Amino acid sequence: MHKEAAMTHDRLKLDDVLAAAERAAPVESIDVVAANLQERFGAVAVSFLFVDMVGRLVVRINEETASQQDRGAEQISLIGSVYEQVLRTQQPTHVPDEEYGQRVIAPVTNRGDTIGLLELTLPRITEDVLEQIGQAAHALAYIIVTDRRFTDLYLWSQRTTRVSLAAEIQHQLLPSATCCEAAQFVLAAGMVSADTIGGDTYDYTLDYGTLHLSITDAMGHDVGSALLATLLVNASRGARRAGCDLAEQARRTHRALLDHGQGGLATGQLLRIALDGSKMQLVNAGHPWPLRLRDGEVEEVPLDIDPPFGFPFTVDHRVQNLDLRPGDRLVLYTDGMRERQAEKVDLIALIRDTNAQHPREVVRTLTGAVTDACQGHLADDAGILCLDWHGPSRDGYRTYPADK
Repeated sequence: MHKEAAMTHDRLKLDDVLAAAERAAPVESIDVVAANLQERFGAVAVSFLFVDMVGRLVVRINEETASQQDRGAEQISLIGSVYEQVLRTQQPTHVPDEEYGQRVIAPVTNRGDTIGLLELTLPRITEDVLEQIGQAAHALAYIIVTDRRFTDLYLWSQRTTRVSLAAEIQHQLLPSATCCEAAQFVLAAGMVSADTIGGDTYDYTLDYGTLHLSITDAMGHDVGSALLATLLVNASRGARRAGCDLAEQARRTHRALLDHGQGGLATGQLLRIALDGSKMQLVNAGHPWPLRLRDGEVEEVPLDIDPPFGFPFTVDHRVQNLDLRPGDRLVLYTDGMRERQAEKVDLIALIRDTNAQHPREVVRTLTGAVTDACQGHLADDAGILCLDWHGPSRDGYRTYPADK
């Protein structure tokens, strides 16, 4: 009874901090949570670490940097760090702190989307304290998802390099979350931009019975390709939101480029996957074939090829059936994942070797390999979507071990 009473008391404290964060201005939410944790656990320091846009660094935000919007905030490499371990395992951990006792690090994640990490320095910890900090980090994820609609604080915190106008346009076209988990599927996405933006995009949304996906590659570079991608993505979204079927969505996307794209072309794939498994369809507008992992083997999914969107003739893009079975992993990508220096990256081997990992980690591994192969300077954008299809079961999320 004492344990149950204590858990209820802790739950009330967490509810109090959520309510306080909701009353505060959006830029003050992290401060409210930090003050609460300092009071409850005697924390010497509390900070939040955002994962940057590329997913290779974390940026430390505390009360001082948040209030001053200090572009000189501390940047820490994820590779080989305890922060990478926590993001990969999604489990809170603690490490010794020479001056104050212990540092506790907990993942701040919402439906699989790794927003960042919560870090506290404490004189001492217990398993109960570790659990409560994990709960606070989970609550903080919801606070940030809500508050980032109202402030740029969380956007500038993710920027570790200068963002060009073309990159600004490109990133605003992408969904705000790079991962989505549901009982039927887990989806993760990533984009590594070229030095001169190539106009690649991905998109997804979930309605009551359907998962909608797209990946596109607009012709050209810099602002021109970003503007072409803007037409492409918004025409596709507009048709989807108007309730059009997949063929009409493709037709309207194609028409938008013909009417307003000034001769520009774009390859792409549009997908619709019924969550009950009854219908899985795809349109392929001249885009590289997807890769599918099934029973430990990776192979290309052969598709009929229709002309790119914007091709200057009448085109009826065909709606094709997609062979996707429970347990399959499907990888969609843009040609920057295989062009020039990236050709040396063996995507098939990497997909096979990461078969037991979460799609989020698969995306990070593949984009990291391409970035390294190009020595951090890509000649073309490299975009990727990784979908694990579990099937129509509603039993809950699949868990992924950190390692095979």
